[in-house]
Amino acid sequence: MKRVLMLFLCVLLATCGGCALGGSEEAAVPEINLSPKPVPDTEGLAFTRAMGVGWNLGNTFDATGGTWIKDEMDIESAWCGVKTTEEVIQAVADAGFHTIRIPVSWHDHVDESFRISEKWLSRVQQVVDWAYERGLYVIINIHHDCEPGYYYPSQAELETSKAYVTAIWTQVAERFRDYDEHLIFENLNEPRLKDTAYEWQCNPRIPEVAESMDCINILNQTMVDAVRAAGGLNETRYIMVSGYDASPEGVMNDRFTLPEDTANDRLIISTHAYIPYNFALQAPGEGGSTAKWDIKNRSDITVIATAMENLYKRFVSKGIPVVMGEFGSRKKADNLASRVDHAAYYVASAAIRGIPCVWWDNHNFGNSGEAFGLLKRRSATWEYPVLLEAILAYSMK
Repeated sequence: MKRVLMLFLCVLLATCGGCALGGSEEAAVPEINLSPKPVPDTEGLAFTRAMGVGWNLGNTFDATGGTWIKDEMDIESAWCGVKTTEEVIQAVADAGFHTIRIPVSWHDHVDESFRISEKWLSRVQQVVDWAYERGLYVIINIHHDCEPGYYYPSQAELETSKAYVTAIWTQVAERFRDYDEHLIFENLNEPRLKDTAYEWQCNPRIPEVAESMDCINILNQTMVDAVRAAGGLNETRYIMVSGYDASPEGVMNDRFTLPEDTANDRLIISTHAYIPYNFALQAPGEGGSTAKWDIKNRSDITVIATAMENLYKRFVSKGIPVVMGEFGSRKKADNLASRVDHAAYYVASAAIRGIPCVWWDNHNFGNSGEAFGLLKRRSATWEYPVLLEAILAYSMK
């Protein structure tokens, strides 16, 4: 496996991007040469190739409210501190991104019958329109609604979950029924047994997790049926579905099944992978966490290459599209050069296998918390131009 993955790898650093200079790192986009893998000639894979590389409007419409929120419309800025403007969407398009993912949480905006607030749905539509009118591919989903009483992938909550998924997607699909394929629906963000010991244990040998995986399959089918039944362009719209916790492992096991679909070649596998975990996502103060990632280190790059190769072999090589809906690396100390090298290699490794990637931007630029911020939304300017360049440099053209 390693021999196959590394056969065509040749990495040359354009500058000393990985070395320390006077206590800080000099960052420059590395030169990366990877040979493309054969990708089947299908409509679905041509579609995901056109998606190129993307950016997430994170911590925005996916935010959830608390007792301090007096107006549901203020939830949009509760986590990121700013409401989205048309200038923000223009900056994303001008930078060269082809795709924007707009995560949306709905449960703070529904009544007891799961009817969505008109004000909330219209505001989501307004931002979708700003992106759609600029020719961007737009992904919207059900995000932080994984709660008992709404949707929760367990047998005990299955009937309520099916009702919630059906209600949300019926309303959303009806609202957007005339939007063409540039609008993509993604069912559930990281469905899992939230707040349990198994929340991030994607192991089908654990009975509770196996049951949850089966429920996720059912909820994915429920969503596909609801969207197709809404009519209009929903009958052939591209739909993204994920496995347990949206990890690659969640779809790489035999328990995961694709929904049956009345449309041909319109389903996309949705995954997230902040890898290697100790660099990309783990908190700096935790044991094993590192701020450094070395593009010249075989073990560092193999973690990424292996994940991409596994997804490629199981899905892409068989004509089933995959989108990496979230990826990135958090700011840790002075590690910009490592983040630049990591982003460039990550996107390149995915692109040669026909997998588009979407950077997770939660508008956090500080030295604490999960700092994945890239675009300063108040000024619509990019905080790390070299990191932006690295993300875009090796995307699918």
